[in-house]
Amino acid sequence: MSIFSKLLGFKFKSEKEENPNQKDQSKFMPEEKLPTDENFMVNFKKNGGKFLYCSNKEEMLDTFYSILKENDWNNEEGSPVCCFDENLKDTFKDFGLEFNKSSTSNFFLSTCEYLIANTGALLISSNQIREKKLNELPQNFIILAATSQLIDTIGEGLRGIKNKSKNKIPSNITTIKTFEDKKESDFMSYGSPSKNLYLLLLEDL
Repeated sequence: MSIFSKLLGFKFKSEKEENPNQKDQSKFMPEEKLPTDENFMVNFKKNGGKFLYCSNKEEMLDTFYSILKENDWNNEEGSPVCCFDENLKDTFKDFGLEFNKSSTSNFFLSTCEYLIANTGALLISSNQIREKKLNELPQNFIILAATSQLIDTIGEGLRGIKNKSKNKIPSNITTIKTFEDKKESDFMSYGSPSKNLYLLLLEDL
C-alpha cells in the first residue's frame, strides 16, 4: 500500500500482522528499502514540510483555496504572490491574487524540478527561482509537483535536469530541505533559510 493511501486513512499492516506465523527478521539482515513515495514522505515530514496529496486538478484547486483561507491569503484587496511561472499564473488566475516578484509577498508559488526521496528535499533551479537566493524569496512557499517527479537520490535529479536541458542546463540549482527551524543541512542547501512550505502533490501516474 502506498504512503498516499495511508495518509487518507487506510491502516497499513505490517508483514507480521498479515502473516502472524512469520518469524522476526534477523537483526543482521539488511533493512527493507521503502518505496520511493513512502521514503520521500517520511523524510519530508521529518524536515517539517506540509504534504497535501491531490488525486486530480479539481482537488488540487480546492486544496489550494483551503491553504489561502487558512492563512488569510484570500482577502478582497488581492493577495500579493511572488511567482515567475506564467503557467501557474494562468492556473490560479481566478483566485484574486496579485502576482509580482517581491520578497515581501504573502507566499512564493512555484513548481520544482524533482522530489528527492532519501532526504525529503525539493530540487529546484533557475527554472523556478531565476537567479534569486532562497533568502530573497518570501518565507512561505506553495510548491506544485507531480508524482512522476519522485526520485530516490539527488544524483538522479541532477542527471534528469541535464537530460531535459541538453541545450542549456539551468543555473542556480539547489535544494530546499529545511521547512522549520533546524540546524541540519547538506552541501547543496548549506546556510539556506528555513521555509514554511506546503507541497501539493498531484497524481499523474
